[in-house]
Amino acid sequence: MPTYHVEMMEGRTVEQKKKLVAEITRVSVEILGGVADSVDVIITDIKRENWATGGKLWSEPRS
Repeated sequence: MPTYHVEMMEGRTVEQKKKLVAEITRVSVEILGGVADSVDVIITDIKRENWATGGKLWSEPRS
C-alpha cells in the first residue's frame, strides 16, 4: 500500500492532522483496496520562513 508524504506550513493542530490522516487513509483503502494498517502518512511541518512562492517567503507580509 502507499506511503504519503505531506508537506505543509506549520500551524495545524494535532486534531486537524488526525482528521487529515484518517481521510487520506479512508480514501486510499476505498480506491486502492487493502487495509488501513498498510497506509502510511508522513507529515512534515515547514516553517513559513522556509517556504517561498513567487520568489517571496511566506514569513514576509503579503499584499
